[in-house]
Amino acid sequence: MKIVRAGECKTTAWKNGGGSTTEIAAAPAGASLDNFDWRVSMARVASDGPFSEFAGIDRTLAVVNGSALSLTIGKAAPIVLDRHSDPISFAGDTATSARLAAGEITDLNVMTRRGRFTHRLLRIRESRQCDFDDHDIALVLACCGKLELTFLQESVTLIEGDAAILTPAGNAAFQVAPELPADGCVVLLRECRSQAG
Repeated sequence: MKIVRAGECKTTAWKNGGGSTTEIAAAPAGASLDNFDWRVSMARVASDGPFSEFAGIDRTLAVVNGSALSLTIGKAAPIVLDRHSDPISFAGDTATSARLAAGEITDLNVMTRRGRFTHRLLRIRESRQCDFDDHDIALVLACCGKLELTFLQESVTLIEGDAAILTPAGNAAFQVAPELPADGCVVLLRECRSQAG
């Protein structure tokens, strides 16, 4: 279990001044925005505007703090996301823009390079046991408040912005227990493997 404390994460302001991004974890180590296999980050969105395009990248986004965000993906009708919405997935190379409903928000953003990794993003609003479900990596994030994570008889407390990175050990599951009204997210990552024959 690798723990990533919020204070260890690097925050970078956007060039357009519309917000900032805090990288929680990415692979391979030291990867840039041009060559990562997967990346998990949180963004503070302070103004309306287009998303950066990422060719060959699949994305999932969830609002974790603030009011709401209206997302327009390609030519589809706008979708409104708030802290209670399910995460939404879309292609990083599809033109996407966001409009704030009432002040800035913070979102969780998961990106994987198509053909290298796939991912799932799950919201955790109550205590539950989670399985890896044939994934190679699980990242547990405290989005708001405090949660307790237990894996292989080891327990750790994660506070807002902290994360833990887990890799499977046999059939062992992990337990995530938010201290209500806290909530968290679990990101499951699977490496794409070549099919024989």
